[in-house]
Amino acid sequence: GQIVYSIAEETERGASVGNIAKDLGIDAATLSARKFRMITGSSKQYFNINASTGALSVNEPVDREQLCELKSVCLLNYELVLENPLELYRMEFKVLDINDNSPSFPLSEYHINMPEFLSPGARFTLPNAQDLDEGANSVQNYTLSPDEHFCLEMQIRGDGSKYPELVLKKALDREQQATHRLVLTAKDGGNPPKSGDVPVIVTVLDTNDNAPEFEHSVYRASILENSPSGTLVVQVHATDLDEGPNGEVRYSFSNTTSADLQRMFSIHPHTGEVRVNGVLAVQRPLLEMLIEARDNGAFGMSSTAKLLVEITDVNNHGPEITITSLSSPIPEDAVPGTVIALLSILDKDPGENGKVTCQISENLPFQLKPSLQNYYSLVTSELLDRELISEYNITITATDLGSPPLTTQKTVWVQISDVNDNPPVFSADAFDVFVEENNPLGAFLYQVSASDPDIGENGRVSYTLRNSTVAGSALTSFLSMNLANGSIYAKRAFDFEQLRSFHFQVEAKDNGSPALSAAVTVNVYISDQNDNAPAILYPPSQNGSVAVEVVPRLADEDYLVTKVVADDEDNAQNAWLSYHLAHSSDSTLFQLSPHTGELRTTRSMRSTDFLKHKVVVVVRDHGDPPLSSTVTVGILLADTLPQALPDFDDSGEPPPLLNATNIYLIVSLACVSFIFAAFIFFLAVIRL
Repeated sequence: GQIVYSIAEETERGASVGNIAKDLGIDAATLSARKFRMITGSSKQYFNINASTGALSVNEPVDREQLCELKSVCLLNYELVLENPLELYRMEFKVLDINDNSPSFPLSEYHINMPEFLSPGARFTLPNAQDLDEGANSVQNYTLSPDEHFCLEMQIRGDGSKYPELVLKKALDREQQATHRLVLTAKDGGNPPKSGDVPVIVTVLDTNDNAPEFEHSVYRASILENSPSGTLVVQVHATDLDEGPNGEVRYSFSNTTSADLQRMFSIHPHTGEVRVNGVLAVQRPLLEMLIEARDNGAFGMSSTAKLLVEITDVNNHGPEITITSLSSPIPEDAVPGTVIALLSILDKDPGENGKVTCQISENLPFQLKPSLQNYYSLVTSELLDRELISEYNITITATDLGSPPLTTQKTVWVQISDVNDNPPVFSADAFDVFVEENNPLGAFLYQVSASDPDIGENGRVSYTLRNSTVAGSALTSFLSMNLANGSIYAKRAFDFEQLRSFHFQVEAKDNGSPALSAAVTVNVYISDQNDNAPAILYPPSQNGSVAVEVVPRLADEDYLVTKVVADDEDNAQNAWLSYHLAHSSDSTLFQLSPHTGELRTTRSMRSTDFLKHKVVVVVRDHGDPPLSSTVTVGILLADTLPQALPDFDDSGEPPPLLNATNIYLIVSLACVSFIFAAFIFFLAVIRL
């Protein structure tokens, strides 16, 4: 709770103020047990509390003028702390002013030079008295000692302040009285009232009967608080109706203007320009000065005007950004709204110049939210993905509302920590592996590859073969795999003729918790090698014996003797077969088709042909290198099948040197030679 006491200043020590226990409803007997204590920010302890009764009394008299200077309301704030239980009470003491200060004048005496020829009604400004008391206890009126030539009148300036003026009631005669000694008395409104006197010495002059007169009784000006030295504040101007030196006006600050203000400002004695003379090190927004205009007469006359200078705040302080708390790194699975940092943003300028707006870039997954006064929270606005962006440089821009506005930037570096949110991904949807048969044991077949965009253990991938069977046997009897790099090796030799292809699955698993995995199918295709020679299916031959075919003795040309049929277990070009005659007992009698393997006669049989012939046929594939097989065919010229087949181990009787074909050739050659010789002879005869 809070309680307010009022006490007059200078109240003697020990005077009762009140009873804190009664006023706050506290049992006075418990004050000591609850360890009461009074806390104040003042350097002196002005009040005491009686621990047994709770009576509140004055510990030291309070001087209001010393404590609060010119403040209209003087307050002392105390806090009463009690323990068991802990309680806090606020006490406010309003110090009331008493009339303990008399009015005083800045100078011990004042001199006024007054020309004798002035007419009644002439006015002269008198000094203002100062009283440290407030309200009714301050200066209320002025009185002047009785004099037949002078009276006192109060005047009001444009701002409402009052000042005394000395008014001439009766014309002066310097020859009768050159000096008039008056007493100006200032009285306050206290009870009883107090007063202060100052002598006013009036010297009667014989010339210069016009004082300078300002255009305005109050001048107002406004300057910026950071105005440099030499800045023009205002130019005052006063006119004097006198001529010559009596009408020349010089300007200066009145003696009542404080020395601090006279150091901060300067006034040109001839032009009346008031300029900044140094740094405006003031905390008050309004400064008050009195400017005096005095002519150059033998006995200068003067008048004063008030100058009010308003100090305008400028936006000379940029916002200050302070990071009071920062959480970095943050996990990438942080939910939107997660607080990352707490920022304090302060601008020392008052008013609009001290109001601040704060923002960050719009293309970031973060946002600023106002928190307490001058505090902002930096929170996530959407889901994060470390694999896309692993860190952010967040630039915070604070701008005040001054003109021109001042901007401050601060960059916050936020790292994103990884979570295992990505399974391994293979480089292809499926892998095709081609391997030749008869491979060596342990041969490298292929290396599958999977990547995981996570980092650390979350991105470390290991490979395994999924359990399956191939041709009725376990996959592991065919293949092995390197768990670290995904290399696949053969554990046995493959045979194309037995197994042409198979497939299996490889699983890739990361080392996160929980672990994530993916699988891919690997197709293995076994390619053929030329490891099988052609097999002769027909004509059959057993134990290397000669296969016998019977041909009629008078068979015609292109007679099909037999057809050699062969097969090759290999594939593709390794199984492409061609047929060739490796040996024939009569090369002019038989021909073999290279593609079909058909053995036919090249001409009609003659009675002179041998009865037995032997042909060796070679069947060759197109492998690299090619493989071949041979078969020996015995050909028997007979019209009927004999009961016993002859022996074809020898090649039969040698053919006669002059058979019918040879005879035909010799006769043809002789005829051609004879015709050619006859033609040559004929040409020679014609020539001759």
